[in-house]
Amino acid sequence: MSTTETAPASFFHAPRRDTPLALRIAITCVMVGMFMQMLDSTIANVALPYMQGSLQASRDQITWVLTSYIIASAIMTGPIGWLAARFGRREIFLVSLIGFTTTSALCGLAQNLDQMVIFRLLQGAFGAALSPLSQAIILDRYPIERRGQIMAVWSAVIMLGPILGPTLGGFLTDNYSWRWVFYVNVPIGILCSIGVFFFLFEEKLRKPPEFDWYGFAFLGLALGALQLALDRGTDQDWFNSTEIVSECVIAGTALYLFIVHQLTTKHPFVNPDLLKDRNYVSGLFLTFFVGLLLLATSALLPPFLQNLGGYSVLDTGLLLAPRGVGTMVSMVFVGRIVLRTDPRWLMGLGSLVLLWSMWEMSGWTPAIGSGTLAFTTFIQGIAMGFIFVPMNMYTYSTLAQSYRTDGSSMLNLVRNVGSAVGVSLTTTVLSSSTQVNYNQLAEHASPFNRALGQNAASLMLGPQMPFGAENLSNMILGQSLIISYENTFLFMFYASMPVLMVILTLRKTNLLTAGQAPQVEAE
Repeated sequence: MSTTETAPASFFHAPRRDTPLALRIAITCVMVGMFMQMLDSTIANVALPYMQGSLQASRDQITWVLTSYIIASAIMTGPIGWLAARFGRREIFLVSLIGFTTTSALCGLAQNLDQMVIFRLLQGAFGAALSPLSQAIILDRYPIERRGQIMAVWSAVIMLGPILGPTLGGFLTDNYSWRWVFYVNVPIGILCSIGVFFFLFEEKLRKPPEFDWYGFAFLGLALGALQLALDRGTDQDWFNSTEIVSECVIAGTALYLFIVHQLTTKHPFVNPDLLKDRNYVSGLFLTFFVGLLLLATSALLPPFLQNLGGYSVLDTGLLLAPRGVGTMVSMVFVGRIVLRTDPRWLMGLGSLVLLWSMWEMSGWTPAIGSGTLAFTTFIQGIAMGFIFVPMNMYTYSTLAQSYRTDGSSMLNLVRNVGSAVGVSLTTTVLSSSTQVNYNQLAEHASPFNRALGQNAASLMLGPQMPFGAENLSNMILGQSLIISYENTFLFMFYASMPVLMVILTLRKTNLLTAGQAPQVEAE
């Protein structure tokens, strides 16, 4: 492990000496800061029904609290590599950590939906740098023979954040208030900022490469317009709405301009050398689908358990905890063997188990036993661990060290886009399926249905009476939601299949041998 150079003294640069203790403290603070950012992608999930009332939002609108955060993180991931090269990885990480902590406090203080969405956008923008920079910082500080274990720890942190978010959010909401799902970041963020300021050491700044601001603007506009269309499509009746059509046209035009600019400019937004690495490109596809599945299931389960299963917010969080335990167990195991095995077998086994868990969930009803639910989510967590650790190692196995910051930024952008698209798609499928099922079931609820008027009990559901019509409507809505959740989980099953298909196209790679080549090239 080489000692890095010390930059001149200033607010961000204090003369210090790199020591093993300082390294441990710095890596711990970097990982905790990254964990905090990942945690916030799902910590508000179980609190959404409580936030919905406080912020006066509809059931569809309240999901903007999730998607605004994710899409802002995705868009702002783009310039991270340039900013890190221009100002230093430590400096950008520290500014991001302070900004993330501040906006977390503002989210807790929000009084309406508009304020919450704005503060969540800012929170996601500031937090965008934490994950890619943490990965680049950690990779540069450990030799290849220790990289499997440290990447297992890093992967566990980045996976456990979204998985344990609902559990912690349920505890805070049940015992305090939904606002504490944001306030909890403040003391942690302050401690991590202090640790990074005093104990993280980086090399002197180098001349940054040219950044493609036009490409970044086109891609950001395309992603923003697409996400807005996905979020508002259900409320606006999709393509029957001028707003949705306009947003889709803007997204398509901006994406076209981005592609043309990418192919014609001298310094494109996406480094062409990254796309020449087959392992890295395959990792991008896998990361997109893993991000889609991970957050979409985390967003679906809390309302299913609370609204249909009748579980409290705390019980909901506890029932989701086994998935985090499964991920942690599998990542510790896989991290020890990933360098000595074919990563394709590990990822293939994980994808098959993931498919089984999604198929099992497609048959769930509110009567599902807590034991069956916990076991299925535990197995699902194990599957995620078997996919995620080898995937990260495989993605960077042949990527030169000089490209790691840019590569990590692009990888996180793809994962965040997948997460945002996953939440929006599942919300859309759930809402559309609910409407269709309600209409189909309501066809049999009419004054001509003799089963609704034969006795006193059935009269309570008789559509000819106001109270009966209301009771009947609520019953039909409940049954429609049950069927719709089953359909949405089935949709997730089909969305899991591309993970296995991509894995089958991978070529065999020795991670230990492949990982040494970039290291030598960068020196």
